[in-house]
Amino acid sequence: MSPLFIVMLGPPGAGKGTQAKIVAQNLDLVHISTGDLFRENLKNETELGQLAQQYMDEGELVPDDVTIRMVEERLSRPDCEDGAVMDGFPRTAAQAKAFDDLLSKFDAQVDVVPYIKVPDDELVERLSGRWMSPSGRVYHEKNNPPVVKWIDDIDGSQLYQRDDDKPETIRHRIEVYNQETAPLIEYYRDKGVLVEIDGTQPIEAVTEDIMQAIKEA
Repeated sequence: MSPLFIVMLGPPGAGKGTQAKIVAQNLDLVHISTGDLFRENLKNETELGQLAQQYMDEGELVPDDVTIRMVEERLSRPDCEDGAVMDGFPRTAAQAKAFDDLLSKFDAQVDVVPYIKVPDDELVERLSGRWMSPSGRVYHEKNNPPVVKWIDDIDGSQLYQRDDDKPETIRHRIEVYNQETAPLIEYYRDKGVLVEIDGTQPIEAVTEDIMQAIKEA
């Protein structure tokens, strides 16, 4: 049986990270988040991690070829032989093309691309309601409020809001995402693997739609 590769797409706040984890678990596949990959390479001070660090230290974006080499190294590990759920990669049409070339080395291809769609106003509401504790616990004013306002339930520390969770910053992030990923969405639509998913539904319903799309792929 050939490996199954799923690319999760969706703007910030659409829930693609949550869905990528659930889908990977349901299908017994590896969940590959580029954020995790970067952290792992930086922490272990690998050659690629050190290379990425140089660009980051200079305030520059890490070039595609470095990211792709990290992904290639991850895919070469035994736990990926049945495929993977990709989260945060590819981000551009150029990365998607490079990813296709990379997968062909493994006699594989991108099988399905669930694109979780949520209106911009709802994304702003979801993200701007997010509050963090210093220990990393995440709360939401509406969906997951702490027992005492602005106080962490577990250790009583003061909650704070990340700068990139402020409404004006969020709108900018969504704008950038839409500009950057429009060609990526068209790339996968042209290949016939893009499936639009209504991300305004409850988490379980979104998962159900994604699993159905994968089954039909």
